[in-house]
Amino acid sequence: MLRHFLLAAALLFTTTAAAPAPGAPSFRIAKLHYGGGGDWYANKTSLPNLISFCNQTLHTNIAPDEATVELDAPELLDYPFIHMTGHGNVSFTAAEAQNLRRYLVGGGFLHIDDNYGLDKFIRPEMKKVFPELEFVELPYSHPIYHQKYPFPRGLPKVHEHDGKRAQGFGLVYKGRLVCFYSFECDLGNGWEDVGTYPEDSPAVHDAALRMGANLVSYALTQD
Repeated sequence: MLRHFLLAAALLFTTTAAAPAPGAPSFRIAKLHYGGGGDWYANKTSLPNLISFCNQTLHTNIAPDEATVELDAPELLDYPFIHMTGHGNVSFTAAEAQNLRRYLVGGGFLHIDDNYGLDKFIRPEMKKVFPELEFVELPYSHPIYHQKYPFPRGLPKVHEHDGKRAQGFGLVYKGRLVCFYSFECDLGNGWEDVGTYPEDSPAVHDAALRMGANLVSYALTQD
């Protein structure tokens, strides 16, 4: 069912590329509410800003306010794109891991954004979802970096954190990228309202939104 929804969303996306789609929104994207005590709710303005940017520049017709969804909710299957962020602990139950796997195998797409401190928690939890897979760093030639906006050197660096380079990791299931993990980048912070982080220039904000638009574009149109 989700796969059919994604194909319909992709068709709408490609056929409305010349002009904004009128009428009711075609779909929503969601923020993941996970267990473990981590701040899943971080970055209040990030997804509304990304949605607005996509609707303006990609001519998508996404509902302006994101949904919030839990891993064990049947509604998980309603969203073609789910965003996850935070700084701290993450914990998936066995049932939640199974439902997330069903969502991703069925055509869904998960973007995990390390808001600094998430890495040591999210890796073992995603192992519960795909014990047979490892996160692999995607090459700069990967199509996710070459949608509407080219990023020939990969992810933009929004916040310094430990001074490491920004990296984009993926979980690839049967040849399909089902999860993209932005690490040492803080992409979601870059989507927030200009001025939220005084050190972030408008150029950084724009680069982050462009990369976010690439993620949405890729999720809706990949085979």
